Amino acid sequence: QVQLVQSGGGLVQAGGSLRLSCAASRRTVNEYGMAWFRQAPGKEREFVATNIWSSDSTYYADSLKGRFTISRDNAKNTVYLQMNSLKPEDTALYYCAARRAGTSYASALSYHVWGQGTQVTVSS
Repeated sequence: QVQLVQSGGGLVQAGGSLRLSCAASRRTVNEYGMAWFRQAPGKEREFVATNIWSSDSTYYADSLKGRFTISRDNAKNTVYLQMNSLKPEDTALYYCAARRAGTSYASALSYHVWGQGTQVTVSS
C-alpha cells in the first residue's frame, strides 16, 4: 500500500503564500493521479487540484484557479501545492490523495490513499 506523507502548512496572514508537499512512498500503476482536497470545519471535503502522472495534466477547482498551483517532482514522487494570495476562507485541513485510472478526479470517493492532512490557517 502506498503511503502519502504531507508537510508544509501552518499559519499565514491574508495575502501570504504557503507550499504544501506530499511525498508518496512509491508509485505504482494504481496511482494514476494525485490531488489536493481541503476540508473546513463543518463543511464537506472539497476538491482543490489534481495532476495526472502520465500526461502531467492539471485541473483546478474553478474558484481557486490563478491562486493555487499543483506541480510535481517525478524523481521524488512528490506533489506540491503552491498557494498564493491566501484568504481567510482558505483556512482548512488540506489532504493529498491518490486515485486509480477511470475515476472522477473531482470526487473524494475516487481516491484510495490519503495523506495525514495538514492544517492551513489564514489570519485576516
